[in-house]
Amino acid sequence: MGIQALLRVTLVFTLCVILMGAYTRLSDAGLGCPDWPGCYGMLKVPSQQHELAQAQDAFPGLEVEPKKAWLEMIHRYIAGALGLLVLVVFILCLKKLDAPKKLPTIIAILILFQAALGMWTVTMKLMPVVVMSHLIGGFTLISLLFLLYLRTKPLRIPGGDIVARKLAPLALASMGVLILQIILGGWTSSNYAALACTSLPICEGDWYKNLQLTQAFNPFQGVHETYEFGVLDYSSRMTIHVAHRFGAILTTGILLWLAYKLFTRSQSALLKRASLVLVGLVILQVGLGISNVVLHLPLGIAVSHNAGAAMLLMTLVFINYALWRKA
Repeated sequence: MGIQALLRVTLVFTLCVILMGAYTRLSDAGLGCPDWPGCYGMLKVPSQQHELAQAQDAFPGLEVEPKKAWLEMIHRYIAGALGLLVLVVFILCLKKLDAPKKLPTIIAILILFQAALGMWTVTMKLMPVVVMSHLIGGFTLISLLFLLYLRTKPLRIPGGDIVARKLAPLALASMGVLILQIILGGWTSSNYAALACTSLPICEGDWYKNLQLTQAFNPFQGVHETYEFGVLDYSSRMTIHVAHRFGAILTTGILLWLAYKLFTRSQSALLKRASLVLVGLVILQVGLGISNVVLHLPLGIAVSHNAGAAMLLMTLVFINYALWRKA
């Protein structure tokens, strides 16, 4: 298998890990297995009578919930397979003379750090800053893998020199805004603030009188036995949710402006198509976000919202790569 084909497979696995992580988190299965890397001291979910007795002895007071435990273990199995794929990519890039070297090394280090974050997510009982970091690590990983894929497949954008010089800074700023919005989304999810506001367009009642910015965005929330289901009060969660909504409005405007500029000013058919993809993904993501509120966070839509964010980020990576290479 060539390195490009392997990277395509690795990208698919990375997206699966991100989505499975979101599904596990949204199913409240993040602590389905109270230890790491196994489950109740085993490599699979205990199911036999002697295994359940062993789990009970090792973790007294905890009841094995097979559905949640399997969700957590499947997530770990897929993540483990992704780690092996990244290792193979790293080795192939080192062996191939004309392949990038620094970027695969960064990706290999990142996958190790992601494994550590996965462990800390469990051992620190879903501490929000750790959960959010784990989520951001997944988005960073898929972005860097996609960038590596683009670097192994040179682009040809005829007639794009002038537009690149003028729109490259806007594209970079747009990606920065999107990254901040993804971080806000991760903080919203890790603090169980997705349903803190259930009305549109902003929040119900006199929400602006109850904003608690300092407490809402303080990464140090004290020491708790568990952070599952959140430890912040309603005002803090509402503040996080409102910030995410305002961020969505700002992000939508900037990304649509970038898409408009690309479509109207670029001479490249490739960049024009990318701008249309960007518009489609923005509309889809806004629709998914609204659906999450109106339908009270249905699991399928909430997971799709994570997928939309990943696809938006990859689209911005592609646009920036194309523009800055020509610039």
